[in-house]
Amino acid sequence: MEHHMSYFQKHRGITNSRINNFVADGMWCGVNLNSILHKTSTSDSPYVKLKKWSAPGLERPTFAEATSQEFEPAKVGDSFGPSWSTHWLHVTLEIPKELDGWVGNEIQFQFNPNCESMIWTEDGRVVQGLAGGMRVHYPITKKATANEPTRKFYIEVACNGLFGNGLGGDINPPNPNRTFTLSQAELVAVDREALNLLHDFNLIRRMSQELPRESPRSWQALKACNDIVNAFDKDHPEESVKAGRAIAAEYLSVKGGEGNHKITAIGNCHIDTAWLWPYDETKRKIARSWSTQLNHLDEYPDFMFAASQAQQFEWLKEYYPELFVRVVEKAKTGRFIPVGATWVEMDCNIPSGESLSRQFLLGQRFFEQHFGERSKIFWLPDTFGYSSQLPQIVRLSDAKYFFTQKLSWNNINVFPHTTFRWVGLDGSWILSHMSPTETYTASVHVDEVLRNVSKHKDIGYTNESLLLYGVGDGGGGPMEDHIERAIRLKDLDGMPQVKHGHPQDFYEHVEKNAKELVSWKGELYFELHRGTYTSQSNNKKWNRESEFLLRDSELLSVVAKHYRNADGSSLFDAHAYPHEEFTRLWKLVCLNQFHDVIPGSSIEMVYRDSDKMYEDILTSARAIRSKAIQSILGDGGASDSHDSVVVINTCGWDRNEVVAVPLPPGVSNIAQYSAIPKDNFHSMTNAYLSSDASESCTSLGYVVATNVQGTSIKPIGFENQTEVIPVDAYQSKDGKAYVLENLYIKATFDQCGRLVSLIDRRVEREVLAGRSNQLQIYDDQPIFWDAWDIEIYHLEKYRNIESSVVVSILESGPLVATLKVDTKISDKSQLTQYISLSATSPRLDFSNEVDWHEAHKCLKVEFTWDITNDFATYETQYGYIQRPTHRNTSWDMAKFEVCGHKFADLSEYGYGVALLNDSKYGYSTEGNVMRLNLLRSPKSPDEHCDMGRHLFRYAVYPHIGSFNESDVVPEAYKFNVPMIACPVSRKTANHFDSNGVQKPMEPFFRIAPASSSSPSSSKNRNGDKDSVTNVVMDCIKQSEDDPNTIVVRMYEAYGGRVNVHLVSNLSIKKAVFCNILEDPMASPDGYEVSNSSDKKIENIYNEETNSIPIFFKPFQVVSVKLQLSV
Repeated sequence: MEHHMSYFQKHRGITNSRINNFVADGMWCGVNLNSILHKTSTSDSPYVKLKKWSAPGLERPTFAEATSQEFEPAKVGDSFGPSWSTHWLHVTLEIPKELDGWVGNEIQFQFNPNCESMIWTEDGRVVQGLAGGMRVHYPITKKATANEPTRKFYIEVACNGLFGNGLGGDINPPNPNRTFTLSQAELVAVDREALNLLHDFNLIRRMSQELPRESPRSWQALKACNDIVNAFDKDHPEESVKAGRAIAAEYLSVKGGEGNHKITAIGNCHIDTAWLWPYDETKRKIARSWSTQLNHLDEYPDFMFAASQAQQFEWLKEYYPELFVRVVEKAKTGRFIPVGATWVEMDCNIPSGESLSRQFLLGQRFFEQHFGERSKIFWLPDTFGYSSQLPQIVRLSDAKYFFTQKLSWNNINVFPHTTFRWVGLDGSWILSHMSPTETYTASVHVDEVLRNVSKHKDIGYTNESLLLYGVGDGGGGPMEDHIERAIRLKDLDGMPQVKHGHPQDFYEHVEKNAKELVSWKGELYFELHRGTYTSQSNNKKWNRESEFLLRDSELLSVVAKHYRNADGSSLFDAHAYPHEEFTRLWKLVCLNQFHDVIPGSSIEMVYRDSDKMYEDILTSARAIRSKAIQSILGDGGASDSHDSVVVINTCGWDRNEVVAVPLPPGVSNIAQYSAIPKDNFHSMTNAYLSSDASESCTSLGYVVATNVQGTSIKPIGFENQTEVIPVDAYQSKDGKAYVLENLYIKATFDQCGRLVSLIDRRVEREVLAGRSNQLQIYDDQPIFWDAWDIEIYHLEKYRNIESSVVVSILESGPLVATLKVDTKISDKSQLTQYISLSATSPRLDFSNEVDWHEAHKCLKVEFTWDITNDFATYETQYGYIQRPTHRNTSWDMAKFEVCGHKFADLSEYGYGVALLNDSKYGYSTEGNVMRLNLLRSPKSPDEHCDMGRHLFRYAVYPHIGSFNESDVVPEAYKFNVPMIACPVSRKTANHFDSNGVQKPMEPFFRIAPASSSSPSSSKNRNGDKDSVTNVVMDCIKQSEDDPNTIVVRMYEAYGGRVNVHLVSNLSIKKAVFCNILEDPMASPDGYEVSNSSDKKIENIYNEETNSIPIFFKPFQVVSVKLQLSV
């Protein structure tokens, strides 16, 4: 019997503990492998000298500004703060050549301020990023010589951790007074072979523990590790390392089989554009992270790194131009890979369809301009749900693949697919993949790699997967040990094959070789983070307002520039389309749609930044709109004599509405003055009043605007108003109820402001089955993710608000009737509601002003409809989606709170009702009860989230016919886009009305039924000279590349097919179909991009009918480029 027999197989647990201790920190680090990783080190002067300068306040000075300051001595143990401040250190290094252990060895400078920092050369070039406690080493030389020069450089220290400055936890509100201590600043001579042994050993160790216990490779790994430990002798490090590496090499030399699962590995760092840190810190995170990865690309020939978000590349170009040049050069090699196709990794719930389109337009154009190619991959690892129209938008943006992984976070159901065809609303599909590892920040540990097999739900169809690795969210990217593991796993028996590769190559290979991939139709609903439909209410409101304001401004700027008289002369004053400013504003809108900003899950600093951006957007867009209107109206619009009014309808449908107008002095025969103060009128009614109106008019009144065609201008006379049956507001005889009544509906409210009856007089039908407009307060305490989540159990704990309410009649017709309801929500919060009904519509409007000061509560409004349907209809981008009103399955139950845009609708055969809104997104419908989430009050990561004043509107719109037979889509659009009332001189009014009566000029753009013999004068099914109800004219803008070409984007909104004519009174020379990127297309039904000179690209403009024939399929998005005669 051998004296030194090994017993490791009989006591596996003990051996596991032994090999873990061999690489552990703590009590054994002085005698285990860690003890020989560094041959020697020093932090002594004169070898390491430090000087520092602290920037004042929270300024982030440039390199030139910082290095021109006076620096003072610094040392290990110094503290830096407070949170978000910036400090600069000047470092001087002398390698101690005269001492043993330095010459001939690899030298690093290890620097740990326990926060983020970045190294600069003395001439101002970014070299590398550091992340305190994680990445602390800066390579000085691979092999020191006896003639090493003095090294001098700067380190920019940012007082925030990789995940911000959360007080007691990452997602808590930041601690404003956090300090960071410099704990290490030393030169280190590294034993590279010992480090290589460490990489070998850790991989083999994890294989012994993660591979199936009884597998031969697991036992072989355990034996190899045990043998390495036995071969180790701290006192003879060189021989020990050599012996250990030989043992490791024998184990790692065994190749895997040809049928092994194949993993394409790609380094990334997924930098959140803002989250637990502000935008300005992200700009530095980008430089820190990408400079480090550029160094890795130089060091490791097989390594590949992908980065997304064109906005981040543009920031790099602006603030670190030399680094951007390096990125571009590496991109040419195919190893630094710009991916993603979009401006930022955006939220996909809240942004409008046009906003999503602009994300791709801006992103793809940037990548093509600076890198010479577009991204074929929609790269969105981390967002909170995916709209059902994204497959079509992706395809129309010259991309075809999709990557994410967030659905692995579902907290109720497990998403059933990994590699699949995602099919959108219109039938478009994109090849989609979710990394089976269920993370985009892997470390290439053995368990992660094995999960790519064990959790691959479609491995029967394709034996491939992606592995995204690297420190992420806060930036950083792959660490050295991540890359070393990936290299060793390239072809190793017992493990999947791991090979660095371009993600597009992965998709193309799957596309070519995968068999019978499954499909998933419709939205990818995320079963978590449902509170993001509501958190940061004002941010969402300003986003919605920005989207529509930019739409109007672009449309009116096109009209002001290009509208012509019959003789070809300009009808309006000269107007230059501000293309560059529109691009700047859309970039800001898209930036704030980042998936941690618009959802409401960032720290307070981010929202103070976004507040300023929205103020910039709204101010500039209003100025552009006003300038375009001024150009259209001519001198009369600037006249001091505002004795007339014109209204501008920017929607694509005809309108018959009561309009609020500014009243010039001397008008005495107005039918009704407004009782709402002028200063509050826009916020309470969403009516747009020009700046001239505010300055020159002393009061506001109501007039009836009839037959105002889509995208047209019409003068409105104060005299000879169209007669309408008046609306009325009155109290019931017993004084216990308040009634708003017009020709269409009769709405009865109780003394708490609740809607207790809603009679549709057109069909003599009660719309309600219970008290409605019921305000409710819910306890809102999610499990962990405060601003993100609203959990299903919140529905179990709430109270109705039904006391401390005062109702009064504010306006009683004849054109508008309004109730004012003052409600005490709690001792801290108050709500004032204006409930209005006009004489011309069955729509019942609710305008709200809330002073909100709650904690972990949410405010909802509830309506109970007398309607039965298993599905409710919610607007989504470029269409609608139906979701169950029952909770039969866990999949149904998971959708207890869902995202809707401008409306949600519950209909049955012959009748329905829609709940519209101007800035809310969180809906829920259970049975016949529909709720709208109005406000939340989470306390992390922003402890002041939603505290303060809020203004928002919602409306009830009963309609005859089911949803598909209704005009809910146009009505919701009109609710969000009021007509523009402009005071003008009578001369100007007559310019648009030569006969002196209410006869509007022809529409600038219109969509007419193709069945009409004369598209330019067709009528819709309601008999109005109007557009087709189910086609939305969503965008009219100048082309990106030709100032004399415009783009019109439309979509089919109801899921039907229709032949239409696009009609315009602009002087059209040529029309072609195009995609979102404005590439010509032979047909709107395909996605193939064509060259403008391609013979297949036909001029689809019909000069004889002055129209463009278009056939729409269900939910189809169609864009047309119109080349105009100059």
